[in-house]
Amino acid sequence: MAVITVNHLSKTYKTYRKQPGFMGSLKSLVAREYERVHAVDDISFQVEEGELVGFIGPNGAGKTTSLKCLSGLLYPSSGEVKVLGYTPFDRKSPFLKQISLVMGQKNQLWWDLPGMETLLLNKEIYEVSESRFKEVVHDLSKILEAEDFLHIPVRKLSLGQRMKMELMAALIHSPKVLFLDEPTIGLDVVMQKNLREFIKEYNRKYSATILLTSHYMGDVEELCKRIIMINHGKILFDGLLSDLVKKHAPYKIISVVLKNAPNPKKLEELGEIKSYHYPELVFRVQAETSGHSAAKILQTLEVEDVNIEDPQIEDIIRDIFSTQQA
Repeated sequence: MAVITVNHLSKTYKTYRKQPGFMGSLKSLVAREYERVHAVDDISFQVEEGELVGFIGPNGAGKTTSLKCLSGLLYPSSGEVKVLGYTPFDRKSPFLKQISLVMGQKNQLWWDLPGMETLLLNKEIYEVSESRFKEVVHDLSKILEAEDFLHIPVRKLSLGQRMKMELMAALIHSPKVLFLDEPTIGLDVVMQKNLREFIKEYNRKYSATILLTSHYMGDVEELCKRIIMINHGKILFDGLLSDLVKKHAPYKIISVVLKNAPNPKKLEELGEIKSYHYPELVFRVQAETSGHSAAKILQTLEVEDVNIEDPQIEDIIRDIFSTQQA
């Protein structure tokens, strides 16, 4: 069953362009110049109940605009959007009580008050019963390991602790649909891992439908089987992450630690050199011949260690976007 349905969604902005300097200011008083920007350009997709989908793309690709249209914050220029059977921009109360939008760069916590105060406020806004509120706070604080700072003023919390409280505030009504826009931005590696585990557990426990945007490919790789890739407002790929890797990365990376510096001419015969900083040497070879290539490298060079691996997801995504823009 499709929880999110998007048909030919477009969102266009009219933006003002001003020439620099005093003369530019005078000119703008007489005749302003405008241009139309297609933030989202005729995209269509569906998300089934309980799916955790990665929504990825570079800055300005249209990810956040799409999420704002799906959550009802923006009115589309054209197209149709349905979430849980509702039209999001109608902003009906039954719809709003079943969704949540978490933006890593925005906050809803009161700076001088403990996070629990915001939780209590949201309890009243979403009309959560007392028993349900206690149950959800207990479950979320346990999963997020937040029991120790529920009653500490927000201004005294670390960035990671504040992000945990932001998540609790956004999830206090147990939404069925969760839009996460860069939830791990600005967090250290350990905190990123903890939040990924939380998102995974929340998805499993509540069968929540989650659409996740992130610039950290570790988030997407660990959490999402399916990804939707967007750039310049258009969808480039919609499918399994594993299929994307097979389609756009038919190669493997062979990393070598050398005992001695080799003859440069020998290296050129062994494969495409991705990087070489003695004693570390990295080749990029075709996946189907990677075993043969590795054997040839071991026969030709004096090697202390060798490792064969798939390319990083970041490299694959970067190659796709750079190819499209070329």
